[in-house]
Amino acid sequence: MSKIQIDIFDRRILKELQRDGRISNVDLAKAVGLSPSPCLRRVRDLEKSGIIDRYGAILNQGAAGLPLSVFVQVTLERQVETALETFERIIAERPEVLEAYLMTGDSDYLLRIVVPDVSDYEIFLKDHLTRIPGVASIKSSFALNRVKYETALPI
Repeated sequence: MSKIQIDIFDRRILKELQRDGRISNVDLAKAVGLSPSPCLRRVRDLEKSGIIDRYGAILNQGAAGLPLSVFVQVTLERQVETALETFERIIAERPEVLEAYLMTGDSDYLLRIVVPDVSDYEIFLKDHLTRIPGVASIKSSFALNRVKYETALPI
């Protein structure tokens, strides 16, 4: 990935693409005040630099049958490189885990898990999370209501 300088037009492009990733290049160019060719070149440069990581659809979690979000704090027995690598490798393979962060503070990892219901979380917990070598403790918090959810970065 090469580093590029982001100017006002790049910021406008990024805002529009975060709002609508399926916008045509002609409509995007019009929205940001460029002609189509320079706009497309800028989008390709943003993709090549890695600023635009990927494109995708944002699904409605409940409508997709996965209404329950569980935030899980995991503490490992020891924070050694092999334990961290093992945990991260296994967690990366689990489709229920949408986000995983190595943390500072009280726990080593914070996970966001999505499942259909509490019984499915219990299965995930018993059959997968507790079986990862080196896990010392697990604290689960169930989200009652999503107050705010954004996917667009404040560019």
